[in-house]
Amino acid sequence: MVTPTIRSIPGIVQSRIAFLAIAVLAVVFSGLAAQAQSIEELVRQLPEGSYSDRGKVVAQLAATGDVRLVPLLEALAAGELNVVEETGQVVTIAPAGDIVRLTDALTAEEAGEAPKSAVERIRVNNGLRRAVRAAIGQLTLISDSAATRRSAAEAMFAAADPDNLALLDEALAQEENAGVRRTMEQARAASILKTDASAEQVAEAVDTISARGDRAALGILTAMLGQAGDDVRPAIEDGIEAIERHLALLDVGQNVWYGISLGSVLLLAAIGLAITFGVMGVINMAHGEMVMIGAYTTFVVQNIVRTSFPGLFEWTLAFALPVAFLVTALIGIAIERGIIRWLYGRPLETLLATWGLSLIIQQAVRSIFGASNREVGNPSWMSGSFDFYGIAMTWNRFWIVLFALAVFAILLVVMKRTALGLQMRAVTQNRRMASSMGIRTPWVDALTFGLGSGIAGLAGVALSQIDNVSPNLGQGYIIDSFMVVVFGGVGNLWGTLVGALTLGVVNKFLEPYAGAVLAKILVLVFIILFIQKRPRGLFALKGRAVEA
Repeated sequence: MVTPTIRSIPGIVQSRIAFLAIAVLAVVFSGLAAQAQSIEELVRQLPEGSYSDRGKVVAQLAATGDVRLVPLLEALAAGELNVVEETGQVVTIAPAGDIVRLTDALTAEEAGEAPKSAVERIRVNNGLRRAVRAAIGQLTLISDSAATRRSAAEAMFAAADPDNLALLDEALAQEENAGVRRTMEQARAASILKTDASAEQVAEAVDTISARGDRAALGILTAMLGQAGDDVRPAIEDGIEAIERHLALLDVGQNVWYGISLGSVLLLAAIGLAITFGVMGVINMAHGEMVMIGAYTTFVVQNIVRTSFPGLFEWTLAFALPVAFLVTALIGIAIERGIIRWLYGRPLETLLATWGLSLIIQQAVRSIFGASNREVGNPSWMSGSFDFYGIAMTWNRFWIVLFALAVFAILLVVMKRTALGLQMRAVTQNRRMASSMGIRTPWVDALTFGLGSGIAGLAGVALSQIDNVSPNLGQGYIIDSFMVVVFGGVGNLWGTLVGALTLGVVNKFLEPYAGAVLAKILVLVFIILFIQKRPRGLFALKGRAVEA
């Protein structure tokens, strides 16, 4: 036997370290390969055995932590997972006649085609669906995306399954996002209520759920109340009472928002009328048709953009606003020059003439565009909704409120800071004096009527985003517009703003109790009685000019 010399020892140590490193790498890579192989093998085991066997396979899949499995498990829960009988491959299918197109459920890659008879659906029951939901929650709770983790916690809150407690505790231990952590705590509290927890634990869980304050929390506590013992019943009743108070406040806030939203629409429809009726004293029954023409202008502009410049669809409204204003303003000037200027001082004849004109415009639009409704698409930034402290708001209504306020502010500037506004107020206060000062009063009348009609066209652009475009679109707003102008004070823009928002909010608070039709009748009766006391509206003017 040869004894190694001292000089040879470092070489032996280095060789052993190298061998050990190679062995460790081999174990790591073989472990990774085995894990990848085990996932594929587990997926292939899903069609086999009983429902309980499949539930065990689902639990093993969740234990791998592979987020690629989430779409596969969602398809399994929906009953959309299939197996190719010949190969055992788990797939999703897309029908194509007697042949189905196959997609690998794990990799989402195309797997060719097969006859319908060659694939069999993997059946699920309620117990297996619960196991799948728990597995999806386990996989998504460890996602890198906070939104995904929040969504998983919300799903667990709705399910309120005690089996999820260990998973939630593990996720809470490493969750750093405050909002997601709060949702996880609520899901944990809902799950605790399904267990034989102590009175102290139940009280703590009830406090956590009642702090959520929404209808889902109310439903959980209400369902729990029926089977609660005497020791926990007072805590649950207090939680239900707290949620009901919170929901009552939210309902008030929601109705206020609905009223502001309706009021902004009324403001857009009435603000042009406040000029033509309030300033000029002209009862323009065709004002609603200007709104309708603005909406159809938006429809035409959007169709041109869709066919010729599809990449600019998001900018459709930016193109439609100036076009709608110019089109309706020019039509308004033509109406004033051709009809209205011969009828000043004769309100009944003006009313009949503009009413007949409204019928002519409606029929002309029917002849050009047809009688059916036309839909104007919403750009992406006006689609969907968002939550504001528990109050649901849609983006299209939100932007319309801001747009109405912007139009109001611009009109105030025009009336107060421009030469046209100064001349308009001068003509309406004293036409003879204004004419003697060199103001061309006939053109001021025409431009005033054109401005009011142009603003009505802008209202049509906004209304096209929340209502179908039809020849009768303007008729639904003309009466409400007159009520707003009369209630706020004839010729007063600030009165128009206050009147529109007031009537909108009052109408929305009356609707839940009286219904939509009776609510409008009650508002009309209120305005009639109010005008008996204040014939000149909320904000009476000393003269005929617009008070800015």
